[in-house]
Amino acid sequence: MLPTLKQLQYFKSLAKHLSFSKAAAACFITQSTLSASIKQLEGVLGCELLDRSGRALVLTETGERVLEKASLLLRDAEDLVQGARAQSKPLCGRFRLGVIPSIAPFLLPRFLPHLRQLYPGLQLFLREDVSRNLMTALREGRIDAALVALPYDTSGFEVAEIASDAFYLAVPNGHRLCEATQVKMEDLADEVLLLLEDGHCLRNHVLAATGGRMLATNEDAQATSLSTLVQMVDNGIGVTLVPSIAVDAAIDRGTSLKLIRIADKKARREIGLVWRRKSSFEGNAKLLCNALENFMVDAQRETSVPQHLLENGA
Repeated sequence: MLPTLKQLQYFKSLAKHLSFSKAAAACFITQSTLSASIKQLEGVLGCELLDRSGRALVLTETGERVLEKASLLLRDAEDLVQGARAQSKPLCGRFRLGVIPSIAPFLLPRFLPHLRQLYPGLQLFLREDVSRNLMTALREGRIDAALVALPYDTSGFEVAEIASDAFYLAVPNGHRLCEATQVKMEDLADEVLLLLEDGHCLRNHVLAATGGRMLATNEDAQATSLSTLVQMVDNGIGVTLVPSIAVDAAIDRGTSLKLIRIADKKARREIGLVWRRKSSFEGNAKLLCNALENFMVDAQRETSVPQHLLENGA
């Protein structure tokens, strides 16, 4: 006899809430139904999944292992259903996309109207988070694909590079480099470099691009968002590197700072889409890749230099 998917769903909910009443409410069933289902699951598996001896409900060591495997089984079952539907109607219905904070606010407002025109039946659910958390959510089946910046450790996943995202140097008004049309990294020695806080992959990409030539600020001058970082530069605290998708989205609007091209070809990151290997969503992920790639090629063709930078004389 095998456990049912319903039993595994109930067990996963109970493991999340560690309360029979809360887990039952989350599953829209009675507490007695949930309790009976968990007992049946323990009978099928021949082991106790929960330690009920104390005041607080906890998983046994066996329960922890069963939860891990149950989560994978439920993920694959959902992949099966959604993937079968996708075969008949590509990019139609639910698709859960994770996007990192240094991409989401700058690319999505311009891209999503275009995507809706291409696939009007698509229900796109978005999750914005740092790369580390998105990779975990992708592995556990809580999202179907993730839009991230590369290089990043994507071992075990399928990855498609979509576009190259060059960096600009952002300096405050009156800075010694304000009149420059482009700069080289050796021009930036001893500049105070403002960074996002730990956990943001853009921080690592900027450090890699500068190659250690600049003085990174301490934790008192770090930001949680690129927009905040730009405001710090505008207030004369230091300089930073800004990806071109943020420049195209006029991240400097309302400031007096200057954005300057960087001549070094390595001063860039790649934007890529990541999804689970052999996932039923692979076809939809590839369609999304194509849509993104075509959109970004067209966008770069339209404005090799953003108009607002030309107006500012950057």
